[in-house]
Amino acid sequence: MPQARIEPDRATPALLVKIGHYPQHHGGVGVIRTLGRLGVPVYAMVEDRWTPAALSRYLTGAFVRRTDGSEEPAALLAVLLEIGAAIGRPTVPVATDDEAAVLLAEHAGELSRYFLLPPVPPTLPRLLASKAGLFEVCRRYGVPSPAAWAPQGYRELLAVGREHGYPLVLKNLEAWTRLRAPAVRHTTVVHDEAELKAACQPEPVPSVLVQEYLPPEQAEDWITHLYCGPDGAPPLVFTGRKLRSWPPGAGVTTRAQSLPNPELADLAAEFCGRIGYHGVADLDWRLDRRDGQYKLVDFNPRTGAQFRLFQSTAGVDVVRALHLGLTGRRIPAGPQLVRSFGVGQLDLPSAVVTAWRERRPPVDVLPRAATERGWLCRDDPLPALGEAARFTGTVAERLRRAARRP
Repeated sequence: MPQARIEPDRATPALLVKIGHYPQHHGGVGVIRTLGRLGVPVYAMVEDRWTPAALSRYLTGAFVRRTDGSEEPAALLAVLLEIGAAIGRPTVPVATDDEAAVLLAEHAGELSRYFLLPPVPPTLPRLLASKAGLFEVCRRYGVPSPAAWAPQGYRELLAVGREHGYPLVLKNLEAWTRLRAPAVRHTTVVHDEAELKAACQPEPVPSVLVQEYLPPEQAEDWITHLYCGPDGAPPLVFTGRKLRSWPPGAGVTTRAQSLPNPELADLAAEFCGRIGYHGVADLDWRLDRRDGQYKLVDFNPRTGAQFRLFQSTAGVDVVRALHLGLTGRRIPAGPQLVRSFGVGQLDLPSAVVTAWRERRPPVDVLPRAATERGWLCRDDPLPALGEAARFTGTVAERLRRAARRP
């Protein structure tokens, strides 16, 4: 049977929307490439003209708008309206961070003048991006999740460790506070009270979620990327295993495999349907082998950085599905491809550190033919070169600072 073709609306552009300073982001480059290869005009908000995203051959135009998340929503809304007016035709925005997703949802009425947006309830993305909010939603709908606490003060924070025990996982509580006043730099595992005190200072009161630690030897990390359309059609759901991240066990995915998992796909689809979610989402799950349950760890109401891991035999990923769905085009059906994803310059140190910690050889290190790379690709080499230059500069600067410390 001949494979169905993707027929995008090439008259409707897309805009990469980001809030915060993170120029070295392979997920944004992936958005530009996946739509640009279909002939869709793609614009992007970038920190400067030399970010890897700005160097992509598939980028139609860059809007240099440097933000750090401390701006008032009204100011950020004004930036988006200005960009929408400059593009001059209905545009599909693609958020690559929680703050952008929250802004788009909560101001959909004003933004609909220029942008095509999924009909997600305005308050839902903020609730799901909040670690405490997600925990409460999981409890309400009976979705398994690790035990969690949102301490209201420093004494309560210390009491969680004393009563529950260690290790514990610390996460910034909400989307905006992670940029304006982060309690921790990233998801952090603490093994005793001394590490907890070192990670969180008494003042100001840390905006942090404390989560039950599921030991890696008794758990598996799984991810689901999905698109829920506005018309009630069955959602497009992809599933896969997260193998490594940087920092190890806590940060951005550096190595993952796309693996069909019908049980997890059904769980994610049912959950999104019950809460009324529409649009693209990236969900992190942990299979707890002690009780056999998939436990929802994070719900990112936007495109995940590793979304290009997942593609169907029809050539559809969640970003392409978003553009097709919001422009009224048919989304071709097809099973997901089985392949790998890697972010080389981060995966190598992650593999070394993980192997040392777990006292075993690293797995899935060598590149495979069916590996989607975060940066390297033959038809768009400049973003990888730009990232190499920035990455080298970042490493050199950190080494310089370390050398200057007493």
